[in-house]
Amino acid sequence: MSEAGAWVYLPDGSKLDVAPDATVLSVAESIGPRLARAAVGGAVDKEPVGLTTRVPHGAEVRILTFGDEEGRRIYRHTAAHVLAHAAMQLFPGTKLGIGPALEDRFYYDMEFPKPVTTGDLQALHERMCEIIDSDLPITREEISRDDAIAMFEGLGQSYKVELVRDLPPDEVVTLYRQGDWVDLCRGPHLPSTGHLDKSGIALLSLAGAYWRGVETNPMLQRVYGTAFADAAALAEFLEQQEQARQRDHRLLGRELDLVTFFEQEAGPGMAFWQPKGALLKHHVEQWILNEHLQRGYQLVCTPHVTKVDLWKTSGHYGTYDMFLTEIDKMEYGVRPMNCPGHILLYQSKTRSYRDMPLRFFELGTVYRQERAGVLHGLLRVRGFTQDDAHIFCAPEQMAEEIIRAYEFSVDCWGKFGFTDREVFLATRPAKSVGSDEIWERATESLRQALDKAGLPYEVDEGGGAFYGPKIDVKFRDAIGRSWQGPTFQCDLNLPERFELTYIGEDGAAHRPVMLHRVVLAGIERFIGLLIEHYAGAFPLWLAPVQVAILPIADRHHEYARRVCDQLIGAGYRAEIDESGERVSYKIGAAERSRVPYMVVLGDREEAGGQVGVRKRGEGDLGAMSVEDFIGQLTCEIGE
Repeated sequence: MSEAGAWVYLPDGSKLDVAPDATVLSVAESIGPRLARAAVGGAVDKEPVGLTTRVPHGAEVRILTFGDEEGRRIYRHTAAHVLAHAAMQLFPGTKLGIGPALEDRFYYDMEFPKPVTTGDLQALHERMCEIIDSDLPITREEISRDDAIAMFEGLGQSYKVELVRDLPPDEVVTLYRQGDWVDLCRGPHLPSTGHLDKSGIALLSLAGAYWRGVETNPMLQRVYGTAFADAAALAEFLEQQEQARQRDHRLLGRELDLVTFFEQEAGPGMAFWQPKGALLKHHVEQWILNEHLQRGYQLVCTPHVTKVDLWKTSGHYGTYDMFLTEIDKMEYGVRPMNCPGHILLYQSKTRSYRDMPLRFFELGTVYRQERAGVLHGLLRVRGFTQDDAHIFCAPEQMAEEIIRAYEFSVDCWGKFGFTDREVFLATRPAKSVGSDEIWERATESLRQALDKAGLPYEVDEGGGAFYGPKIDVKFRDAIGRSWQGPTFQCDLNLPERFELTYIGEDGAAHRPVMLHRVVLAGIERFIGLLIEHYAGAFPLWLAPVQVAILPIADRHHEYARRVCDQLIGAGYRAEIDESGERVSYKIGAAERSRVPYMVVLGDREEAGGQVGVRKRGEGDLGAMSVEDFIGQLTCEIGE
């Protein structure tokens, strides 16, 4: 027992006796030396803190390592500070913006005395390593808002002054200092720069970024980097990045003639689908529509433009940057989401408990004023189509509906080759609508549904939608990257806002629960993900062109058309290469287009009523009848 009887709770609920002045690091040392060596921070009552933070008596303490997401953020946030420190040493007069840690990297936005280039990254990296070798203590300080303004004005850090001025007058400002360098920051950070492993640090790229994301503000230079606990992990990450570069859907989308962006002519964030891409998009949409119809969903269609009164009632008007217009002297908005339209359909008639659960589904295109700086090919666009469903049900039906929707989603993603997944319960964000009681009820309902289904999950604090908590499922792709997948949101707020009711068995009016649910989510984004997951080499059932028909000479074109008609008649997507190129060139072109099958047609094949079959990745499979070839295709798709 410690001198004053102090103790803390550990994550498993057990108590650990500690000294009255215990820190996160001393708690880690009490648990074991190996954990203490690996520790990068802690979570005290779920709040991330540094290793030197004092731990209050009776607190719940979790030791964070690089293996924890919060631990990686602490580690990389410290690396971002070291980057900014190095930049100011190498380029005196540099003004600092912000430098957060992201999922797998960090960045710092800076205004350099003169623009830096990629050629400067090596010098920055070397100076970072020197700062790490110096093992400078990193200390946290608190000062008043006025003192912080005076300090940063004296340092010529105008962007930091702006950030401090935005704080309330009585706000205590936190600083982090390493050596003679200081930054405005909430933290937490590592205890010293030497806690970083310099062999695990790399600077990745440069980009432009408007200050605070506002396009009328100055353009700063954003330096991206990453930090890992050792060189091996960094090497693995860099290999993954190289694979990702080769799979970039923006490059493959253009190379495979799927999608084009006309940024100058039409504006950024707008996808124009070429014929093959449009066919792929249509195929995915029809497939997911049929899956919904087979599972008891009812197809609906709602308008793209409605009066803003609808969006004010729902709360979207003040939450999303909507595209607005005026019609007949009334303000209208282009929809950023589909849910209010589905609510109006629900309200269009009296609903009974016998109607429940009521599952509305729509392939609804929505529009959002995303900033130009965050747009990214198909993965982030201003107009996109969602496989959007809203389930209206009685409270006692909610858990079963969530489980059904989850199983449906997992089945669908599995069909596209995604099986490695993680589940998260996302709770109330800072910007939200509704009472504490409603949020607590909704969150607990989702928690109970997950527990009932026996699904392991992590809690994503503050990750919910503005109107309700949600369950997020993330899938890993072929190179191990994590992608946001299906979401299931429990909404008790919109039924209140729109005063939704149904007549129960007791003849009285009751308030339904509303579940928001997407499976593939944005179709455009999902296709971008598919392109990268498969590196453009889609499986047979999904490929926009399944068979490339390659006549050797012009005299074989007529036979090629007959073969093509047979394949199309059997339900397959085929096209003929009638160019005057040599057949070897045609084969190469089909391989570059990642077509699953090629059939080569010459005199021998035409005389025998056969086709010479080549398979992507396997080469020549020999000659066979068209009927046998169709049978092979059917068998492969059925597997």
